[in-house]
Amino acid sequence: MAKSTEYGSTYTLPFEQPIVELQKQITIFEQKPDAAEFAEEIESLKKNRDQLLEKIYRNLSPWDIVRVARHPQRPQTSDYIEMMCRDFCELHGDRHFGDDPAMITGFGRIGPHKVMIIGHQKGKTTQEKITCHFGCAHPEGYRKALLKMKLAEKFGLPIVTFIDTPGAYPGLKAEERGQAAAIAVNLLEMSRLKTPIVCVVIGEGGSGGALGIGVGDRTAMLKYSWYSVISPEGCAAILWKKADEQTNLQAAEALKLTAVDNLANGLIDDVIAEPSTGAHRDPQATAKQMEHWIVDRIRELKRFKPQTLVQKRYERLRNIGEVALAATPTQH
Repeated sequence: MAKSTEYGSTYTLPFEQPIVELQKQITIFEQKPDAAEFAEEIESLKKNRDQLLEKIYRNLSPWDIVRVARHPQRPQTSDYIEMMCRDFCELHGDRHFGDDPAMITGFGRIGPHKVMIIGHQKGKTTQEKITCHFGCAHPEGYRKALLKMKLAEKFGLPIVTFIDTPGAYPGLKAEERGQAAAIAVNLLEMSRLKTPIVCVVIGEGGSGGALGIGVGDRTAMLKYSWYSVISPEGCAAILWKKADEQTNLQAAEALKLTAVDNLANGLIDDVIAEPSTGAHRDPQATAKQMEHWIVDRIRELKRFKPQTLVQKRYERLRNIGEVALAATPTQH
């Protein structure tokens, strides 16, 4: 398992507090003029830090996993494109209203495959986050995505989507421009595109905003991501009329939003491993794991004829949430 590689961040998740003191001690020893004399102590402290952090991450609650998925240094679509893709050429605009920076689209190569890449983008700096609406796409973002999917279908290229959004943008202007309709059209059109589609939830997978680019032949989640009809805070506000630490935790547990829960419920096909303490500590290792999964799934899907692919996708989607009714006892 990959070791943690980044401890210098000023951002600390609440459940990571136990390692803060250890890291302070390590920093003090490393900054001493005679630091070489304390090499053994430094190594011992680092080992204790790593072991403690891995233990914490092995026992995360669903609400803690949501926090990891929202970590400000967690890799985003643009990061994975840079780490995994060659010859990426970004495409802009929906040819209807404008370009939405919350949705990245473009041609690229992942492994041996030429693909169309589509993904949410949250932004890194404060200005980027504001420009990208914190990853909440407008209708033009979903129309832009669909336009590029149609282009991929035209040229017979597989589609790879990276899902990372708390939800579609809820503002008045977005609703006026047809937010719900744009997402609904994407659901319909993605279900019948005659080209392979693979989807990966890389961070947050919130509501219809995630589904707008989430209909595919194979869907996976990174280990510390979440995927649900609503955020824990939104659920808590509806059920308990308040969103605080306790109600958020209860809501996260009830929603079954983790990768493990979604896999058990048949909503996704695979869980992609992350480094033991999160993708934000070793983005390269995470990208490598995800690249292997994408390459393997595309290779598998390319074997099917386009019409067969659509039929199998339809059957897969129809089977989600299927339940069997118990037989009624025969009365004598």
